[in-house]
Amino acid sequence: MIKIKYIKVALILALFFLAMLFGRCKLSTKEKQKDEEVQSQVVDFHDIKQRGVIRANVSTNSTDYFVYRGKPMGFQFELLQKFGETYDVEVDIVVENDLIKSMEYLNSRDVDIIAQSLTITPERKEYLNFTEPIAQTRQVLVQRKPNPRDSVEFIRNQLDLADKTIHIQKSGAAYSRLVNLSEEIADTIHIVENDSLEMEELIRLVSNGTIDYTVCDENVAIINDVYFDNIDIKTPVSFPQNLAWAIRKESKDLADSINSWLTEYKETREYKYLYHKYFKSSRAKTTRSSIYYSGEAGHISEYDEYIKEASETIGWDWRLLASLIYQESRFNPNAVSWAGAFGIMQLMPSTADFLGVSPNSSVPAQIHAGARYIKYLDKKFPESIDNERDRVKFILASYNIGPGHILDAMRLAEKYGRNPNKWKGHVRYFLLHKSNPIYYEDEIVRHGYCNGNQPVRYADEIVDRYEHYLNVIPLS
Repeated sequence: MIKIKYIKVALILALFFLAMLFGRCKLSTKEKQKDEEVQSQVVDFHDIKQRGVIRANVSTNSTDYFVYRGKPMGFQFELLQKFGETYDVEVDIVVENDLIKSMEYLNSRDVDIIAQSLTITPERKEYLNFTEPIAQTRQVLVQRKPNPRDSVEFIRNQLDLADKTIHIQKSGAAYSRLVNLSEEIADTIHIVENDSLEMEELIRLVSNGTIDYTVCDENVAIINDVYFDNIDIKTPVSFPQNLAWAIRKESKDLADSINSWLTEYKETREYKYLYHKYFKSSRAKTTRSSIYYSGEAGHISEYDEYIKEASETIGWDWRLLASLIYQESRFNPNAVSWAGAFGIMQLMPSTADFLGVSPNSSVPAQIHAGARYIKYLDKKFPESIDNERDRVKFILASYNIGPGHILDAMRLAEKYGRNPNKWKGHVRYFLLHKSNPIYYEDEIVRHGYCNGNQPVRYADEIVDRYEHYLNVIPLS
């Protein structure tokens, strides 16, 4: 009986392990099929134009993409915007500073392009398709300026890098260059790759003495040399190298379209001004060191404290209210419009009277008054508008043109068989067409003619800017 019992147990265990092995093989086959399906999905420029959006990965730093005094800026950001305008596609920005993850996004079709200043290397060309160069640079050593009282001298000869420890970004082009350089000088260079530190943070660590050396692209080093006055960037470790965007190898039409545009655009004065603005202008120091630069303390304006307080009273993200205020006044409390709207919230005199404020009221009082007006507008719309993003568009358009025209567009949407509680393709459509007599003379319309382009563009721009704030400005 005992032997039989053991045999049964052994048989059960054997069957169990076989089942596990089969299951694993089956899972592996499914995963392989899924991977093959993803690889077979070619997304090219005609697909992008059809959807009307190009998805671009960018990194956040003081040159590529940031917010300064409430305005989204950056070399890559402006290049992408110009490309989008040329081909009439929107640019959807996906922020990721880790290049390995950026490449994963590209391969999984989550983005169409990596819009970073990537050094073109033979290794990378094996699995990436690079565009025409957007610029050129060389890699340089970043080191501290020696104290005159110390015996330490600058490293100017690359041979002197022997036995030195250099900290670099993981997955950056500096690694392969330093490995080759180590072979060229026939000595060891100790390379430390950092998973989580951005290039500008590594430069900061050199400046404050935490590490001795790092290597980065010269154009990035130049910007930070203006900001950190105790670093030296004059020692090159590479020849000039091309910088480019990266796309998938099979996206050939996208590559052709980008290359055709880049070739022409780089010859324009606009491109030369753009490059100078971000990489050569002395104003870069003002931007980089300002508390209103998003990479520092995450401030948008000097009134953030009051904006946050007011936002809590209406249940809004403070960055959304900040985007509205930027649209209205650029945070200028002395702004006055041609129509008589005044102050940081650009309230019309009649609205201001209703809310109990005047041009002489303090900035905090005006911001809180504007928040109360938003709350008032919110109550004008039924609870059936339950999509938060849509509801925000209704309110923003009303802030610009008044709620009456939006309510008219809702009535028109319902009459013509569309959804009065949806914005895009429904209420937005009729607001845009409310300058057409067919609609503004309709018996259900109570507020007559309206140039609907203005409130639609107003709402779209605020939400678009808010999304940039979400990318680079912390919640609190």
